[in-house]
Amino acid sequence: MAPLDLTDPAVVADPYPAFAAARAVAPVQWHEGLGLWLAFTHAESNAVLRDRRLGRIWRDREPGDRFGAFNLIHRNALLEMEPPDHTRLRRLVSAAFARGHVERLRPWVERYAGELADGLVERSGGSEPVDVLSGMAEQLPVGVIAELLGVPEADRPLLRPWSNAIVKMYEYGRTTDTEDAAERAAAEFVGYLRALAAERRRTPGEDLLTHLVTVRDAEGDRLIEDELVTTCILLLNAGHEATVNVSGNGLLALLEHPDQLRRLRADPALLPTAVEELMRFDSPLQLFERTATAAVELGGEAVRAGQKVAALLGAANRDPAVFAAPDTLDVGRTDNPHVSFGAGVHFCIGAPLARVELQASFGALLTRTRDLQLARPARRRPEFVIRGLAELPVVLTP
Repeated sequence: MAPLDLTDPAVVADPYPAFAAARAVAPVQWHEGLGLWLAFTHAESNAVLRDRRLGRIWRDREPGDRFGAFNLIHRNALLEMEPPDHTRLRRLVSAAFARGHVERLRPWVERYAGELADGLVERSGGSEPVDVLSGMAEQLPVGVIAELLGVPEADRPLLRPWSNAIVKMYEYGRTTDTEDAAERAAAEFVGYLRALAAERRRTPGEDLLTHLVTVRDAEGDRLIEDELVTTCILLLNAGHEATVNVSGNGLLALLEHPDQLRRLRADPALLPTAVEELMRFDSPLQLFERTATAAVELGGEAVRAGQKVAALLGAANRDPAVFAAPDTLDVGRTDNPHVSFGAGVHFCIGAPLARVELQASFGALLTRTRDLQLARPARRRPEFVIRGLAELPVVLTP
């Protein structure tokens, strides 16, 4: 049994000592409470993510009539399917993405990040604490995904509450109220996107949703509506949740390591490597499951067909066998094969856009301030799987 309790507040607050202790016992361990194998090392986590015998096998939540919308948005999701269905769907989504959307959005992202940073700096004025999480980290990625998809300005406040409710279903120890809220959010989101897709068919634009509606591959294949709706929801849920939490976790890490903050401020050219290091140092997604479709040997353990295996991404990203001084934040770290974007066929399709967002947000804060100070201790969300903050109060000096 893994010496790890994912509901322990101390583990939620700082899981990395527990990961190190477990890694010293064995690279792969059975966790009786979770009913799955946990991979604690970089090598074995990478194997979990890449081995084609370990797949994303979606099974509808039961009872089906209670989770109709939640099941729909996962049954048709890239993240929850394997080749050949995954290959076909990813090819179509990649073709829509390939129409220059990341570069089209880059100036917009940088401008929006600057506006949000200006607002925070003005409100703080070097003396008043402002919550960087709600004031910038949460707004930027939702705004970017909304702009990417062409969601009208007036509707954008709907998106994050829907996403927040849905992703709580991925945690352990859920309540009935949590599950009901996730189903309601999924149903409302699906209904909204069906209507928006119908509008794009009548009136095409230059946004990604239009291109998802119209894209065809070389064989003439196209997305069915459930796949289109699910892809949009996945882009928001996976894309913005990760970016919000890298922004919050990363800024907190810099504030707790002022030498690295000063180093980054003195050399803005380090920003791209700093973003990768912040993703490694405190991973926004801590656990990612697979299911064995055949017997697999993993870290010296025999995994049977049908058993679940989870890569602990945060543990992999702190593995001393791969990362020199893994518990040290180093914004200039260049040898950095972190797995925060996943690996293999399920590598994050939105990674290029996430990097643009993160570089823009950290760059905007650094160029508009001469000092950043934590006003009081940050407040962390109580969930383990999706690791992030609930509040990050900072004093920004212009």
